[in-house]
Amino acid sequence: MVSQLARVEVPSTIWRKHRLGELSAADATLLAAAFEADYAGTTAGLGYAVVLVTQAIVEVAARYIPVHRLRAFDALQLASATAAMSAVPECRTFAASDRSLRSAAPAEGFLLFPAETAESG
Repeated sequence: MVSQLARVEVPSTIWRKHRLGELSAADATLLAAAFEADYAGTTAGLGYAVVLVTQAIVEVAARYIPVHRLRAFDALQLASATAAMSAVPECRTFAASDRSLRSAAPAEGFLLFPAETAESG
C-alpha cells in the first residue's frame, strides 16, 4: 500500500536524484515510468493499493509533526501507513529513505525496509 502522496513524492525524489547527478536522465526516466506503471496498476497485473488522504489522516499527521519532528508530507505518509496498518494489520513494513521517517516508523509499530544493519544504521 502507498499513500496517495506517493504519486507526487516518488517522481519528485527520482528527478531530484537526477538533478544531483546521482541518476542519469535515462535511469530517472526508466524509474519514473516503472513507478507510474506500478502506481496505475498496469504492470502485469501488479499495482499498489492507494491510501487516499482523508481528514482523519490529516489529523493524525498533524499530531505526528511535533512528536516525531516530521515535515508535513512525511507526517502524511506516516499517517497514511498507520491507516493502512489499522485496516490490514499484516501491513507492518514501512519503506522510506528519509531518516526522519525511518526513525518515526518503528515508534508507530512498523518494521523497516530495508532493515537497519550495522553498516546502514
